[in-house]
Amino acid sequence: MNELAIPLAAHPLPALRFPAHPIAGLAGTSLKHEHLPSILADETQRGFFEVHAENYMGAGGPPHDALARIRRDYPVSLHGVCMSIGGPQPLDKAHLARFKSLVDRCEPALVSEHLAWSTHNTTYFNDLLPLPYTPATLARVADHINEVQEAIGRPILLENPSTYVVFPESTMSETEFIRQLAQRTGCGLLLDVNNVFVSATNHGYSARTYLADFPLNHVGEIHLAGHASQTDDEGDLLLIDSHDGPVANAVWILYEIVIGQCGPVPTLIEWDSAIPDWPILKAEAIAAQAILDHHSQKFMPGRANAAR
Repeated sequence: MNELAIPLAAHPLPALRFPAHPIAGLAGTSLKHEHLPSILADETQRGFFEVHAENYMGAGGPPHDALARIRRDYPVSLHGVCMSIGGPQPLDKAHLARFKSLVDRCEPALVSEHLAWSTHNTTYFNDLLPLPYTPATLARVADHINEVQEAIGRPILLENPSTYVVFPESTMSETEFIRQLAQRTGCGLLLDVNNVFVSATNHGYSARTYLADFPLNHVGEIHLAGHASQTDDEGDLLLIDSHDGPVANAVWILYEIVIGQCGPVPTLIEWDSAIPDWPILKAEAIAAQAILDHHSQKFMPGRANAAR
């Protein structure tokens, strides 16, 4: 008998440990331990929280207790930062197993990783490094994405990078590379609007032109963050994706353009250093939520989107 014809009841899903809170149309923030008391005491809090997977790969203890308290009342987005999906070497099997265990443990609404490499042999770097956009790289990254998705039993969202150098070996644009990855693997996309602005400024192209060519129909989550301004060795402006301040006005403008085209996609405010008091971070999420709510009336419930 064809397995596809077996009644659904013959394949019961495992019981969920946490409520399946909806995440569509919500704005959220990074979960920081110093904010936990304020969050738990905030009866007006609306939205979701995102955590970096590598901070919760231990067996238990206070981090998992805190995450469980949040997960009972809010949707959670799990964001990996060390899988090195874009790297030239095979994925770290032990790291992938820990990642899967965490997905099973916290039952996140969304799971994401970066289009980047961050390891060399057994060394893990603190940076998300760029890669050349070539057919060979495309095939390798697609294989890695498929391996991750097979391991955790669900699609992931892949985040576009912020970049500071380009490879002369590249034979396709970043947007075409990302489009082909989504088509080959069935993964969704995490569109980091700040990364788009940072890369466009650093390399001298139009952020709006980039977004016009980005496969927005595959976007399941959006990131917004602050960036820092420096100058390079030639004295030219150089933006750094620093996550240490409020979202810039130019990024808010780009964000509203995106939401106007693809609807109220779950949106995260990233703030990972120089972390402010909770009311300041919450205010950034409230600003994103206002934009999501403003545009939500234009889109029918159930609109095709990787996040819903």
